[in-house]
Amino acid sequence: MRELTIISGKGGTGKTSVVASFAALAEKSVLADCDVDAADLHLVLDPKVLQQEDFSGGKRARIDHNLCTACGKCREICRFDAVSFNGEGNERMEKTFRVDPIACEGCGVCAWFCPEKAIIFEAAVNGRWFVSETRHGPMVHAKLGIAEENSGKLVTTVRQEAKKIARQRNLELIIVDGSPGIGCPVIASITATNLVLTVTEPTVSGLHDLERVADLTRHFNIPNLVCVNKWDLNRDVTAEIEKQAKGKGMIVAGRIRYDKAVTEAQIKGLSIVEYKEGGCAEDIRELWKNVLDHIQELA
Repeated sequence: MRELTIISGKGGTGKTSVVASFAALAEKSVLADCDVDAADLHLVLDPKVLQQEDFSGGKRARIDHNLCTACGKCREICRFDAVSFNGEGNERMEKTFRVDPIACEGCGVCAWFCPEKAIIFEAAVNGRWFVSETRHGPMVHAKLGIAEENSGKLVTTVRQEAKKIARQRNLELIIVDGSPGIGCPVIASITATNLVLTVTEPTVSGLHDLERVADLTRHFNIPNLVCVNKWDLNRDVTAEIEKQAKGKGMIVAGRIRYDKAVTEAQIKGLSIVEYKEGGCAEDIRELWKNVLDHIQELA
C-alpha cells in the first residue's frame, strides 16, 4: 500500500482539482479528503454516503442547573470568560450559572473545582466523518463544525479509515487531498505518507509558501514533488519557483497551463480529465505519469 498526499502552501492553488483528476486516472485507489476545514472534493466526485460518524476532538463543560447553587466559583476561575449568570433557575435559585459552549475551551477546571459537582464535563461533537462511494472508488471525507477545533485529529481519523478500507478491498494506493499551509492539519496530512506532491502557483506568495512547505517535508524526510499550476500566467516566477524547488531538493514533476475549461468541468461536476482530452487535461495526464513513476520507485 502506498499513500500519495497532495498539498499546497496556500488555498486556491488548484490542489483539489488535481486530486479529482488523479482519482479519475488511478484505476484502483482510495480517496481521502483531509482538508476538513474546507472540504470540497465531494463537489466534483458526488459521493454516495455509506457510513457517517460523529467526531469528538475534546470535551466541553455544561452546568446542571438543578444542582447549581449559584456560588460563582466557576465564573471566578474560568480564564476564558465562558461562564455567565444567566442559566435556568431551580427550586432554590431564581437564576444559575451557564457555560457558553462557543467560548468554552474544554480545560475542565470549572468541573474540577465545583463544590456541588454540578458541572458535567462531556465529549463535544466537533464534526462528522463519512465513508462514501464515488464513481472512482471509495472515499473518506469529513466536515468540521463551525468554529470547531482539533482538525488535526480529524485528519488522522480520515487517514486511518482510508487505510482500513484499502486493506479491506486490497487497494494499493491512497490519494490524500491534504490541507493547505504548514500547520497542524497539514502535518497530520503528511506524517508517514510515502510521497508528497505540492501544487503551487506562479506568484510571489506561491513562491514564499512553497519554501515553507519544502522545509516542512524535509523536516519529516518525505520525498516532495512540485507542480506549478497555471504556469503560463507568469513564466518568470514559474522559472524561479522551479529553480528554488530544485535547490531545496524537490523534484519538478510537471506544469499545468491555465485553462478556462477547468471551471466548465467543475460546473458539470467533473474533473478536467473527464471533461476533455487536450489543454490542461493533457498536462495533468503527463503529471500523473510522472507521479506514478515515483510511487512505483518507492515500492
